[in-house]
Amino acid sequence: MLVFDGGSLGNPGKGYGSFHLAGSDGFEILERLEFGDNVTNNQAEYRTFIAGIEAAISHAESNGTTARSQSISVRTDSKLVVEQVNGRWKVKHPDLQPLCKQARELLARFGSSDLSWHPRAESVKLLGH
Repeated sequence: MLVFDGGSLGNPGKGYGSFHLAGSDGFEILERLEFGDNVTNNQAEYRTFIAGIEAAISHAESNGTTARSQSISVRTDSKLVVEQVNGRWKVKHPDLQPLCKQARELLARFGSSDLSWHPRAESVKLLGH
């Protein structure tokens, strides 16, 4: 399971994020990220999601398998990311379009996936922010 959250101090401002990735094989990491200045909250959310998915793919490959042979569940409190990546909302902002495209492509590398919203309190419990 991948849980992620991103944000910015100011909007735009200093971007940050973190993700928690846990596998059925006992693998577990908590990664904190910084994206520099002039990052919007939504950009930070997408960048954190992409970093988490890339970590999941790397973990699968380091175990001699592929993401295609695995399923992944992803949880976030970003309704925007969930709805855009799942194709229910249009991606109107030009800065988010390539990020959404990249996130969709990475998620599609898994055999199956489930990207869903959960309450912010769930993210805070796990990620601390």
